[in-house]
Amino acid sequence: MKKEFHSKNSKECPPRLAKASHPSRGESWNPESLYPYWEIPKNKLLISRTKELRKAGNLAEVLFWQTFKDKLGFDIDRQVIIGSYIVDFFIPKLGLVFEIDGSSHNNKLEYDSERDAFMKDLNLQIIRIADLDVKKNMEAVYDLVLETIRQRKNALKFPS
Repeated sequence: MKKEFHSKNSKECPPRLAKASHPSRGESWNPESLYPYWEIPKNKLLISRTKELRKAGNLAEVLFWQTFKDKLGFDIDRQVIIGSYIVDFFIPKLGLVFEIDGSSHNNKLEYDSERDAFMKDLNLQIIRIADLDVKKNMEAVYDLVLETIRQRKNALKFPS
């Protein structure tokens, strides 16, 4: 059965994604999927780089991954290609990106700004978390992640 999503609010889903079809099932976007993550553009030239990053993961990323993998009620993926960018963590069904920012981001403000704008155009939500917070204040990070998920589910009208 073919299902379609008709948005009353154009900000819920970018127009070019509003009638996206799921490639493995040949259907139009079902609003129960929350976000049509299968239609996100991906630069396949970055695949080997994502594999390297997964293997090399820095301490804060490893701690974040160990804390949240298989514990959120949603799949969370590491080092995911979105366009020509690689994000640290991504919850596909919510269109939610978590970036762990260490000192290397201090010199990349313009790059991060362009990257965030690109992702916001795809209706993705980006949450930046300081590397030090992950290392020294995981309880606050945990609360932030859970609250962000709750808010995103409400924004996307996720059924309880």
